[in-house]
Amino acid sequence: MRSVPSLEVFVSEEVLDYLVVGAGPAGLQLGQFLGHAGRRYLVLEAGSAPGTFFGTYPRHRKLISINKKYTGWTDPELNLRMDWNSILADGDDDPVLFTDYSEKLFPDAEDLLRYLADYTAKHQINVRYDTRVTRVHREPESALFVVTAGDTEFRARRLIMATGVSRSYTPDIPGIELADQYSDVSVDPQEFKNQRVLVLGKGNSAFETADNLIETAAIVHVGGPRPVKLAWRTHFVGHLRAYNAGILDMYQLKLQHAILDGDVREIRKDADGYHVKYAFARVDEVVKEIRYDRVIICTGFRFDADVFDDDCRPQLTINDRFPAQTSSWESVNVPGLYFAGTITQVRDFKKATSAFIHGFRYGVRALAKVLGERYHDELWPHTGLPAKPDALTEAVITRINRTSALYQQFGFLGDVLIIDGDTASYLEEVPVARLLDDPPENAFVVTLDYGPDHDKVDPFDFVARASQDQANDHGEGHYLHPIVRHYRHGELVATHHVTENLENEWDREVHIGPLAAFFTKEL
Repeated sequence: MRSVPSLEVFVSEEVLDYLVVGAGPAGLQLGQFLGHAGRRYLVLEAGSAPGTFFGTYPRHRKLISINKKYTGWTDPELNLRMDWNSILADGDDDPVLFTDYSEKLFPDAEDLLRYLADYTAKHQINVRYDTRVTRVHREPESALFVVTAGDTEFRARRLIMATGVSRSYTPDIPGIELADQYSDVSVDPQEFKNQRVLVLGKGNSAFETADNLIETAAIVHVGGPRPVKLAWRTHFVGHLRAYNAGILDMYQLKLQHAILDGDVREIRKDADGYHVKYAFARVDEVVKEIRYDRVIICTGFRFDADVFDDDCRPQLTINDRFPAQTSSWESVNVPGLYFAGTITQVRDFKKATSAFIHGFRYGVRALAKVLGERYHDELWPHTGLPAKPDALTEAVITRINRTSALYQQFGFLGDVLIIDGDTASYLEEVPVARLLDDPPENAFVVTLDYGPDHDKVDPFDFVARASQDQANDHGEGHYLHPIVRHYRHGELVATHHVTENLENEWDREVHIGPLAAFFTKEL
C-alpha cells in the first residue's frame, strides 16, 4: 500500500458522477459529452492549459495526424474521414474543426494546442488546471474513488483516466542510463554535426529523430529487435509513416546511414564516446561492438499507474504498458474505473486506430453511450426499420457511404442490425467485441475493414488487387471495404464482403445487388 500523504487536505463534500483525469483531446471530449448529458463531472489537468502533452511532443513539433482540409466534399461527416485532429461534440450544430486552424497536411503541434483551448472555451468544459493527481484510493464503505491532487481530495462514483501514455519507457539494458532520452535530447541538428549517432527504437519518434539528423550527422543508425513495419502496408498508422522514412532511402542507396536489426547487449562510455555491443538478428552474425558519439533512446511511452493504491490499482498488460480493459473500456479488476484516449489502444493494439485522435474520438463517443446504459437507464440510440432485404440493404448502403466512425475505426466499431421477427433495430458505432460479449439472438454486424492477411500483401502490386466490377463474396479484396457478418446467439454463421472501390463509394449494382441477395438468403 502506498503511504498516505502527511499534508493537510481539503476533502470536497460533493460526490461527482464522474471524475476525468487528463484534459487532452479524449478528456475534453468526454467532458463535453458528460456536460451535455447533464452529468456531474470534473476534469483534472496537471498542466496550466488543455493538451499539456502536446506542448512537448512530438519533439520536432510536426504532427503525423492528417489534416486534409480540401476534400471536394461538402458533407461534414465525410470530411471527418480526412480530418484526423478534430474532436467531436454532442449536440453541436456548429462544431469547432481543426481544419480551420491549419491548412498543412502535417500541421504544427502548436495549432493543436490553440484548437484544444478554443474547444474547451466554446463548450465551457469544467476543467481544473494545475491539479496534478498524486494518489487514487477507494473509500472502503462507499466504494467511492478518492483522488488526491495538491491539497484537495475529490470523490466520485466513477473514475475515467484519460492521461495517455505519459511515462517514457526505457529498456532494461546495462548502461542505458548513459544515453540521451527522446524527451529531452536536443533537437538542433547542428549539435550532431559529423557525429556517429545511434537511435534506439523503430517507431515514429525514432525515425522522426533520425530524419532530423541525416543532413548533419556523419552516420545515423536506427536500431531495434523487430523489423521495420511500414504503415502503408500494415494500415496501422502508428507504424512507420512515409513522412518520417527518409533514412530508409539513405540506407538502401548506400549513403552511410543504416537500419540495425537486433538487440543492444551493453552500453559503455569513455573518453572515446559510447561503445555499444550489438547482437545482430541476421543469421550467423556475431555480437559486434560499435562506437558512437551519441546514443538516443526513442523506445516509446507507457501508462503511469503509480498514483493508485493497491485497493484500486488497475491490472496492466502488454509488458505493463497499458491498463487491461474490458470491451467497455473498464478496468478488468477495478469496477467503475474506465479509460479514454490513447490508452484504449490495448483493445485494438497495432490493428485499428484507438491510439490516435481520429480513432479514439469515436471510442469516447461510444464510452459515453456505455455509461448512459450502465448508470443512467439509457438505451443505446437506435432506429427501427422493417426486417426485409430491401430495407436492410438501403440502410446499410446509405450508412457505409457516409460514416466516418466505421471508416476510421475499421473492424473495431460496427453498426448492428438486431432482428426481432418482422422488425429490425439499427444501432450505430457499437464496439464489436462488446456486442459479442453479450450477443443478441439474431444480428448482422456491419464494419469497414481490410481483407484477410492484408498486411502480407503489397498494396502496390496491382496483380493482387481484386476487381472493382465483380462481386467479392469470398473476401478476395485487401483494400478497405464493407463486411457484413451474420451472428446467431454470438456464433458467426455467414459473411458477405462488398467489393472494394477506389473512391470508397459503394453505391453501384455490383455493391447493392449481392448485398440484397445476402440478406434475402440469411433472413
